[in-house]
Amino acid sequence: MSSIASLAAISLLLLLVLAIAPFFGRYLGRVYLNRPAFGDSILNPIETFFYTLLGTSPRRSMRTREYILAFLLLNGLVIAWIYFVLVYQNHLPGNPLGVPPMSWSLAFHSASSFATNTDFTHFTNETQLSPGAAVFGLQIALFMSAASGLAVTAAFIRGFVRKDGTIGNFYVDIVRTVTRVLLPLSFVGALILVLLGVPQTIGGSIAFLVPSPTVLPLGPVASWTSIELLGTNGGGWFSANAGTPLSNPTELSNLFETALMMLIPFSFPFAFAGLVRRQGEAWPYVGTVLFVFLLALGIFLYAQPNSYPLYGGVPPSPAFSVPGASVFQVVSVYGNVGANNMAIFNLSPLAQADLLFGMFTQGTPGGEGTGFGYLLVYAMVAVFLGGLMVGRTPEYLGKKIGGPSIKWAAAILLSHPFAILIPLAVTVFVPNLVHLPLAPPVGPTAHTFTAVLYEFTSEAANNGSAMSGTATLSSFNDGTTFFNVAGAVVMLFGRFFPMVAMLVIGGLLARQDILPPGPGTLRTNSVTFTVFLIGIVIIIAGLLFLPVLALGPLSQI
Repeated sequence: MSSIASLAAISLLLLLVLAIAPFFGRYLGRVYLNRPAFGDSILNPIETFFYTLLGTSPRRSMRTREYILAFLLLNGLVIAWIYFVLVYQNHLPGNPLGVPPMSWSLAFHSASSFATNTDFTHFTNETQLSPGAAVFGLQIALFMSAASGLAVTAAFIRGFVRKDGTIGNFYVDIVRTVTRVLLPLSFVGALILVLLGVPQTIGGSIAFLVPSPTVLPLGPVASWTSIELLGTNGGGWFSANAGTPLSNPTELSNLFETALMMLIPFSFPFAFAGLVRRQGEAWPYVGTVLFVFLLALGIFLYAQPNSYPLYGGVPPSPAFSVPGASVFQVVSVYGNVGANNMAIFNLSPLAQADLLFGMFTQGTPGGEGTGFGYLLVYAMVAVFLGGLMVGRTPEYLGKKIGGPSIKWAAAILLSHPFAILIPLAVTVFVPNLVHLPLAPPVGPTAHTFTAVLYEFTSEAANNGSAMSGTATLSSFNDGTTFFNVAGAVVMLFGRFFPMVAMLVIGGLLARQDILPPGPGTLRTNSVTFTVFLIGIVIIIAGLLFLPVLALGPLSQI
């Protein structure tokens, strides 16, 4: 496909997603309002069975502490289960090639990665992960991590409309997210991927002789890829991820997989509008996401062909055009999916900086649910600053944004650089401690610094994309005990602290009465607020991370 035709297809794809987003967003709103929705006659009895099993009911709403404990308990169980499966995968069924068990540090990193919606892998899928461990261990996390992000953000939003101090029922939110959103959509997505040429089997393998003899284990690739992308997970069935024709065979499949990544993040502003019962409140968030995303895509399309001269060109897969491959990669990183269809290590420094900025903002559009949660935090900061400018008590949707709420919001935004910069400093200043071998011709350069920065940024953002090259071009080995343990801690902190803080803010707001709008109330469903919000997102991310960008990719331009 020519570049012009590819750009036209990308534009049509974006318009199609934006046309679907309001309708699907309203459906999501009904799901989290427990309103009647499509499929009730079939799904209600199934959901009632799970509620009985869990000892709960949709009529029972939790306060903040109980919701947090339930959230942490479920995710803790998921981490423990994945760790067990990976350490003992040699004794479990579904291991026809005799894959050995993972070391404790690699299993800890992998369990933390998939349970936190990061899916950053320090292992080689084809040789270190059995198909049984993938299906019965990691694939469970693909659903649970995505469902947790959506559930927590829905609870956060409820704080703006409730007055009794409750924010919903975590178990009900999880069940309805899986039954009403993730399972049906991933099922349809898998069927379409099969029609587009992605394999779906229950076993077997395929052998390649070029460039070297290789045996790749097959399996339910289509169903895995569907929930991987729909749930903003990103960890592919194969190590080459979306760059292999077994997962992404054609330009058409590349566009469809891009649409899967965009659907829920671009629809969630409309779900928010439905939950707060103010339809116009969706547009400032849609406008902010579109402005930053389109700007990032334009910069990437300009910068990507200008490869870093030390490493040569970055040819995309022969199946994709440069624009098609580029839009997939930008959507993946800015949506905190982390799936790759090109080698990020070989991109130009400007393209690398462009991708890093998407992980710095966390909310343009960000990951499943939590991306919008971050955007809502930015909005609270914008409302707070706007209120101070006009000398009024800051209010948003009838709730006062006071000291406790804004302190937690600031803590959320500051936790991101905290999770990135501390391990980055340790890695750079104590290389002997972390066993950081530098391989010629890279050496201790700004390119190496960028690679380490990208590693921790991707983990802290629960993104999962990796800036790594071939064995001869990798600037450091991230499979060591230090990087396994440090990366796991960064992912756990980067995931659970902001989500717990969002729930705390939701609980604080849920204890307030809703105030009627006054003559000086800031209109948040306006173009002015949209521009203000865009500025807040870009300025805060820039202030927090411009120094490390200057030390890394920007110093190479």
